Amino acid sequence: MHELTDPSAPPLDHPLWSKLCSYRIGADDAALNFPNRLARENGWTRAHAARVLEEYRRFCFLAVTAGHAVTPSDSVDQAWHLHLTYSRDYWERFCPDILGQALHHGPTQGGANELHRFFDQYAATLASYEAVFGIPPADLWPTARRRLIDDPKARRVHPRDGIFLSRRLLHRLLLLAALAILALIVLWWRS
Repeated sequence: MHELTDPSAPPLDHPLWSKLCSYRIGADDAALNFPNRLARENGWTRAHAARVLEEYRRFCFLAVTAGHAVTPSDSVDQAWHLHLTYSRDYWERFCPDILGQALHHGPTQGGANELHRFFDQYAATLASYEAVFGIPPADLWPTARRRLIDDPKARRVHPRDGIFLSRRLLHRLLLLAALAILALIVLWWRS
């Protein structure tokens, strides 16, 4: 296991960080390379997927150097899940050559004890992140409550199976419908 000599300093000179920064998942010349696949499969922009990949690198760095179990944010977990599907790359190149150890994905077994354990792990992950990289971006590393209570309620839905409206647009449409009904009532009453 690699240890950080000064956990408050950025890991720019750390050999693991150097390896993570130069590592690319899969073939760069693939018609659908890893960053583009990550964006496509999650409905993200290419820029957002690139930010998530940077956070995945940071998570992997912490997984090896923090000295405690770490828990990813949901978006980082999506990158990890996709990376695991590149199984040869993950197990034969990434873990031995880049991390120098296996990095297993251990999902929750459910229940109150597991929830408490993951809350503690996620809090420790955020604390380690801040000590090494600074304050984590809130849009990619939300609070423990959102990560472990709210986010698991989300469902992945194919766009062909429904119509998706933002809450803002829905509120505007409802207001417009209410105004239209009110106008019809006024017209009906006047006639």
